[in-house]
Formats: sequence, C-alpha cells, structure tokens
Amino acid sequence: MVLPSQSSLDTTSLAVVFSVGCALQNRSLFSGISLLPGGSRWIFSDGQPVKKATYFRPAVWEEQSPLNINEYYEKLKETFTRVLPRYFDGEGRVAISLTGGVDSRMVMAWANRGAGMLPCYTFGGSYRDCVDVKVARQVAKLCGQPHQVISVGREFLAEFPALAEKTVYLTDGAMDVSGSPDLFVNQVARQIAPVRLTGNYGSEILRGVIAFKPFSFGETLFEPAFAPRVRAAAETYRNEAQGRKLSFVAFKQVPWHHYARLSLEQSQLTLRSPYLDNDLVSLVFRAQPELMTSNELSLRLIADGNPALSRIETDRGLLLRSLPVITKSRRLYQEFTFKAEYAYDYGMPHWLAKLDRMVAPLHLEKLFLGRHKFYHFRIWYRDALAGYLKDVLLDSRARSRPYLQGARVEEMVKSHTSGRENHTYAIHRILTSELIQRQLIEQ
Repeated sequence: MVLPSQSSLDTTSLAVVFSVGCALQNRSLFSGISLLPGGSRWIFSDGQPVKKATYFRPAVWEEQSPLNINEYYEKLKETFTRVLPRYFDGEGRVAISLTGGVDSRMVMAWANRGAGMLPCYTFGGSYRDCVDVKVARQVAKLCGQPHQVISVGREFLAEFPALAEKTVYLTDGAMDVSGSPDLFVNQVARQIAPVRLTGNYGSEILRGVIAFKPFSFGETLFEPAFAPRVRAAAETYRNEAQGRKLSFVAFKQVPWHHYARLSLEQSQLTLRSPYLDNDLVSLVFRAQPELMTSNELSLRLIADGNPALSRIETDRGLLLRSLPVITKSRRLYQEFTFKAEYAYDYGMPHWLAKLDRMVAPLHLEKLFLGRHKFYHFRIWYRDALAGYLKDVLLDSRARSRPYLQGARVEEMVKSHTSGRENHTYAIHRILTSELIQRQLIEQ
C-alpha cells in the first residue's frame, strides 16, 4: 500500500456504486483520492505549486456546426476508413472479438486483411451456440478468416472464487464480480493474440446508448445512516445525465462506467477500439439527433465496404434491405428471445423464481438461457456458486459491515440460493463490496 492513510472507503462513493455501479463526478472508492478531470494538464515542479490547466474542452466538439444526413454519412465513411488502419498497426498480433452486431462487422467490412490473416473469436456459453456465435461464424467464413468460440462454462465456475477476487483487485474495486467472465475470456483470448480489436463502444458513441442507470435494492438492505446516501446517488446520476446525450456518453459514461471493464480487459491484453478514436468521436458530435437512434448508417457503411456482409442478419434481426414480412418476423423473434432470456435470468421476479425452483427437474433454463448471453448469474448464484456465496457473505465479517443490515444480507443470500427469490444484482454489489474490504482494505 503506497498511501496507508488512504486505505479506507469513501462512504459517499460506496453508496453511489451500490446505486449505479460506478463512482460519479470523478470520485474514487477511496477516501481522499479522486480522478483527474478529463483533459487535465497538470504541471509539477520542485518547490512550486501545482499548475492546473487543460488541453481539451468538451465545448470544442459540442459547438461544431451540424451536418445534414448525406454530408454526415460521407464524412463518417471517410473518417472510419481513414482511422481504422491505425488499430491494426503497432506491435503484437491482432485478433478481433467478433459479435453478431453491427459494430464489429463494420470493422470486418473495411479491415482489408488477407484470408487467414485476422483470427476471429466470439464469447459463448454452455447451453447452446448463442446468436452472437452463429452470426460471427458466418461473418468470419465469408471474410475467409478463422473463427473459434471461447466458452464460459464449468471451468469458469470452478475458478470463480479466484476470478472474482482478482477482478476486484485488478480494477481497484471499480469492476464488480459480474466482470469475472470477462477476465476469464480475455485470459484465453490472450493466447490467440496479444492485441484484441473490438467493436466495443460503437453503440454508445454512434447511437448514444446509455449503459448504466440507478438500481433500487429497497431500504432494508442498508443501515439507516447509509440508506439516504444511496437514495441521493440516484439524484446525482439524474443531474449528471442532463443535457446532450452524446456528451454524457463520451465525457462521463466512458471514463466513469466503461473504464472499469476496460481496465480489467487491459490487464490481460492490449485492447483497441476505433469507436473511441478522437477523429471519429469529434465527427459524431456533428450528427443530427435523429441519426443517433438508428442503425441505418452503420448498415450502409457495412454494405459499402463488403456488400456480402450486409446480407447477413445481425443478432437482433437487422438488415439494410429487409424483406417486409420475413425480416420483421425474424426481428420480432430475436427481440422476444432477448427479453425472455433477461426475464428468466437477471429480471426474474421473486414469485416466478419460486415457481422456477419448484419445476427445476424440467430444466426450463435450457429453453431460455444461452440464446443471447454467455453468462447466467441468477442460476449460477443459486446452484453452482451457492456454497461460495454462503462462505463469504454469511461470514461474521460480511454481516457486520457498518453500511449493511447483516440480517437482511443473510436473508437475501439464503432466499436466493434456495431459489425462493432473485437477488442477483444485490448479490453482485454486496459480494463486490465485501471483496473490496478483504482484498483492498484489510489485506
């Protein structure tokens, strides 16, 4: 520990993390430690006060003149094809983590790699080939590139205790234990190539997707003095989210929320994404608001780079040139299975969790899980990881933390592992906070 005096948790930041999953307003989890504001340029000299300045102001991008749709698309195509080669350059062999969506396919459409020169891989689960795997396999084959699946199954579950603890340790508590599958798959991906090219952040930058929001756990989980801070965190989030959506995404969501997972991935390999390129992000600030809610321009860009790729449906059933009845039916099916999988996993209400446990011998999870996601924590916490949860969270140390109601923690763990209720999100937060205490404070 470099600064032992700072080895204590900032309770306000901890409350925010419980609510939204990350610290806000350039705070950290630790007392007396904060993040440098974006664009900071601080100069340190012996015996002199720190000179605080900036090298960039968000207004430089925000105040650009807007472009009409045709001007914007032509500029988007020129910028994307110009900056993309940068992400293949440099030391280390490059492979791409390929999904069924549009963003990694845009990269494939304009990659211009010779046959067999760009290894592709997709993260998959244990129930079936998810739609990401099925679509990515088609894309890789059409481009003449090798493809393999990195599966998250029994091996991951056996290693979960160590992976969860390492996830917290490597990210200074910024990434919760739900990031442990990412640690696992990136360890494997490193053996394929030390550099991972990804379509991450495309949806956020090009289409303004908001990736996190407040979550309510109920008042009974927290000690009375801590509960108001958790409630206040939701209001803090709402205040920070006001204004232009792209500004929130680029200047707040990326450094506050996305960096946690990015730092975990970067602990294993070099990660590159063209969607955070300064030239590209600057351009997107010139898009008309209506363009930020559609995949049309991304699909056009794929078609212009590789027309054959544009004829493969995405994981959500999207096509540039759709067949009215067939395409709509397939898209509705993909949307239904996506929402059904969420409802059976993270989003399952308590009453349905109890019913699901009663019919467990039927293994209904095989009908719903694994179609879109490769991790399934509700089921894992209930079954394969139940023993680990009890060992950690029913321990006297965990039940005596000053910000939690120990009796309620015990009740939630027992009701989830018995199948009577679903507390997946709460368990993520509680288990992470306990590992932060053990890995980063007490140790």
